[in-house]
Amino acid sequence: MIKKAVLLFAISSILLCTTASCQIAPLSFGEEPMATPTPVLPGLEEVVLGFLESWERTDYQSMYALLSPSAQAEITQAEFVQYYHDAATEMTMNALETQLVSLLQDGPHGQAAYRLILDTVLVGRIETDNLMSLSYADGRWGVNWSPGLIFRELEGGNNILRMFRHAPSRGNIYDRYGTGLAVEDQAVTVGVVPGQIEDEGRLLAELSWILGLEAASIKEKYALARPDWYVPIGDLSFEASQAHYNTLTSLPGVVLRDRWVRAYRDGSLAAHLLGYMGKIEQGEQAEWVAKGYSGDELVGKAGLERWAEPYLAGRRGGTLVVLTPAGRQLVTIKERPAVQSRSIYATLDKRLQQVAEATLGDERGAIVALDPNTGQILAMASRPTFDPNMFITGIDSGQWQVLASDASRPLVNRATQGTYPPGSVFKIVTMAAALEEGGLTPGSTFNCPGIWYGLGKDWPKTCWLERGHGQVNLVQALTVSCDVTFYELGKRLYELDPNLLPRYARLFGLGAPIGLGVAGEVAGLVPDPNWKIAELGEAWFPGDSVNLAIGQGYLLVTPLQVATMVAAVGNGGTLYRPRLVLKVSASSEEPEQVFEPQALGQLPVRPETLSAIQEGLLGAVVSPGGTAYQAFEGMEVAVAGKTGTAENPDADPHAWFAGYAPADNPQIAVVVMIENGGEGSQVAAPLFRQVVEAFFALQRGEEVLEGITTP
Repeated sequence: MIKKAVLLFAISSILLCTTASCQIAPLSFGEEPMATPTPVLPGLEEVVLGFLESWERTDYQSMYALLSPSAQAEITQAEFVQYYHDAATEMTMNALETQLVSLLQDGPHGQAAYRLILDTVLVGRIETDNLMSLSYADGRWGVNWSPGLIFRELEGGNNILRMFRHAPSRGNIYDRYGTGLAVEDQAVTVGVVPGQIEDEGRLLAELSWILGLEAASIKEKYALARPDWYVPIGDLSFEASQAHYNTLTSLPGVVLRDRWVRAYRDGSLAAHLLGYMGKIEQGEQAEWVAKGYSGDELVGKAGLERWAEPYLAGRRGGTLVVLTPAGRQLVTIKERPAVQSRSIYATLDKRLQQVAEATLGDERGAIVALDPNTGQILAMASRPTFDPNMFITGIDSGQWQVLASDASRPLVNRATQGTYPPGSVFKIVTMAAALEEGGLTPGSTFNCPGIWYGLGKDWPKTCWLERGHGQVNLVQALTVSCDVTFYELGKRLYELDPNLLPRYARLFGLGAPIGLGVAGEVAGLVPDPNWKIAELGEAWFPGDSVNLAIGQGYLLVTPLQVATMVAAVGNGGTLYRPRLVLKVSASSEEPEQVFEPQALGQLPVRPETLSAIQEGLLGAVVSPGGTAYQAFEGMEVAVAGKTGTAENPDADPHAWFAGYAPADNPQIAVVVMIENGGEGSQVAAPLFRQVVEAFFALQRGEEVLEGITTP
């Protein structure tokens, strides 16, 4: 609010009108002199306050309405509004407070002293005192405006307000051991000076080939430029510029300039996690400008680059100056230096990430490796993938369209954004619900003849093992993944409460974003009676619970959710929020920020229930009848885990394996999912083994990449 400290100056009764025509009124002894002050014309204070208050609200139209007729004759409303808008933008003004200090009236002339307190993004708080001249004409007071009402140094209208921006170099992204993943690197910008082009056809053809851009998009960049302008076209790494140096320097009109750019030295490695940088979109300009950006920078658009933008970009500074028309600096109004950026240390182990990606090879799918005792992501691979460098060097609309419309969806992080039925991996949840709510014990027995008629003779359901598993207890049923046993469990749980199994699924971390916060994450789907009636208009039947019990039906999960779930089973029951950021480095103003493990909750099971599940998962790997026995035969480290072969009506089933190692003291939890890969035991389990063996080899200081065999 404006602070009103108004000083009113009146002409005494002795001086009337002007000094030249003053008359001395006679005084009589014993009588007080009679004061005859000059009348205060109405509206002066209201006009000043109205002008200042409208300025605070950035209501420039209302300010213009309070100008004197002579001032309005000098500048149109549109020009006035644009001037104030441009000044506020140039200053990076966030807010403005005005204070009226004093008023002075001398007949039809007025003067106001006021203070401006500006809050700006780049140079912080600015306080300045100024004077405003007013005049009375046509029955009202008006402001005799000039640009000097903003800053005195702008008086006359020819001087220029200019903000010189200072941006620190972008922070780096490292793995947990300080190995660079996304760093600032030397690059060469290839530019064009249109007036120097001699053979446009050759120039466009060569640049199109070297930069990977369409010739039309290259020409479009300089089409409207003046002949003597330098127009940047695209960036090359220093090495690439050297490889094409002779060609580029032989093209009249091409100019090369060195600069620093973002570099992903390992190409597509961890691309879905690191993300990429890109130009600020037209519709986002105002948002970024409000943060102190000029609007033409590259900013984080996905992954860690986007999440960590405030850290990686540092705090921009600036120098606000007034320049003469000739460009000479007249005065510095305020200066604030930039604050260095902060680097990010990811939880990833670059070496294990390389192993995970090499292990996936050309398969469509995902691998997630977690520290089960902290939730830290050690590796997260998704295939197909992309090279984030292509966004730095310039991607045209045609290239983006090809990438975005690719049926293999390379931009999708299948670990966090891909949703799939988990198949038999979900039997972990079903067994937990049955032991906790179904009145069963680990030793409760079931008979599996290979076929099950629990829904009636017209609805038979078969076990994956056609001849059946015979008599098995609940722990053995998990080990051999007996479908008939879990059909029966699904039916019993339905009879107890159709919502019981969905509730346990959610308590195990399924059906909602797990809270990674960095990469895009989807919720998946845990269906229940309310969902089915709302979405499909159908009731929930016993068969829905039976299908859910074996991880089929409408159930959809992400590999990251499954990894979090199986890590909790291995660590004793604690669901940790998965984390991708280990720490943020210190700056000159802020200390190092370390991200501690965050527990989301406990699995809703008793210790004896969890022990039975762990026993069943260990048996799946070490028992001759276990579904993953052959894949892990001879492995030195004991693994506990579960295979999954999730039916897909349109193609081959998805192959899953989820587990942890060592079984008695887990140090790593891994999930492998291969889209349409087939049997989990034959496809996913061997890949799981490669990742886990590489992890322990790395712990021993061994080299591992040469021994990785891709599918």
